[in-house]
Amino acid sequence: MRIIAGTARSLPLKTIEGMDTRPTTDRIKETLFNMLQNDVPGCYFLDLFAGSGQIGLEAVSRGARYAVFVENNKKACACIEDNIHFTKFDRETKLLQSDVISAIRSMEGKYRFDVIFMDPPYRHEYEKEVLECLKDSSILKEDTLIVVEASLDTSFDYLNELGFTLKKLKTYKTNVHAFITKAE
Repeated sequence: MRIIAGTARSLPLKTIEGMDTRPTTDRIKETLFNMLQNDVPGCYFLDLFAGSGQIGLEAVSRGARYAVFVENNKKACACIEDNIHFTKFDRETKLLQSDVISAIRSMEGKYRFDVIFMDPPYRHEYEKEVLECLKDSSILKEDTLIVVEASLDTSFDYLNELGFTLKKLKTYKTNVHAFITKAE
């Protein structure tokens, strides 16, 4: 696992051992950032269920102004800290060791994000819980882009009732990226 492009290009990143996280493959990460290429430069980026932090670090490497990582797992947080220090992105990042809902509530009135990425554990409907929390949150701007990495069988049929729109669904062999915005 490595940073693919930008100022930290080719730097290897640590990941935690075991099955607690499933790092996004370089190929899928590259496809994702190709789709985000116009959204990332200068943005405030939120990486929820951050794992190793590779998605937020990739965003900073590609020109995001600031990234906040939210992760509850202690080992994963240590891994994210190591990766932040190794990439020398200490000033452009913040790590919150917390569950995602508590972290979102703690950021109310302090941050407003342009891009929110979440890769929750599959098949637990955590993405729906997070979107319910985000629907009235001040951390969203009118045009915030929310990207959810999910299993192939994840349904997003509830988005309209929460005030969101599915802009795009990118399907891979093993998972999907759902691109979501506030309904207009």
